Amino acid sequence: MSGPRLLLASQSESRRRLLEQAAVPFELVEAGIDEDAVKGALEAEGLGARDLADALAEWKAQRPSMRHPGDFVLGCDQTLELDDGSRVDKVATREEAAALLERMSGRAHKLHSAAVIAQGGAPQWRHIESVTLHMRPLSIAFIDRYLALDWDACRWCVGCYRVEGPGAQLFSRISGSLFAVQGLPLLPLLDYLRTRSILPA
Repeated sequence: MSGPRLLLASQSESRRRLLEQAAVPFELVEAGIDEDAVKGALEAEGLGARDLADALAEWKAQRPSMRHPGDFVLGCDQTLELDDGSRVDKVATREEAAALLERMSGRAHKLHSAAVIAQGGAPQWRHIESVTLHMRPLSIAFIDRYLALDWDACRWCVGCYRVEGPGAQLFSRISGSLFAVQGLPLLPLLDYLRTRSILPA
């Protein structure tokens, strides 16, 4: 009889790619939540950026884990916090992206990358990694060229960049895990999966 599966409750191409490249067996599952409504309710409780990422990751893991009680469901979320403590959401338009990059230019910000594994509706494991990214001063001309090159891909990313792509050019220094920047605290997750025999030890 086969053991529990790992189910990824995320539409993120980056997270799927990280698991695939690490040779982690998984299947996709719908989170089945209204993320905007849940985020709004959590924000109304006054959660900060780090705790918000953790709470959203738990919501995304819990609902499908009740539909698949024998399996491990991985929910993930990521929030961006500027150096003044304000939080940034994903942008809707290229113009908003240009304005955001101008705002972050020459400043440091933090990405909080949270992952929660639930089984039978109950969280079994969680981990949050916070990474500090130092964005170099960007010219308006550079921002325009960058968005012309990568908008179709980076538009889905909080902060409007992919460090595994042209977004690497935005930074002078990154303090922390590049896996976490891409949306997944991968090494702690692999450790946990080994303890649950999803991966061989």
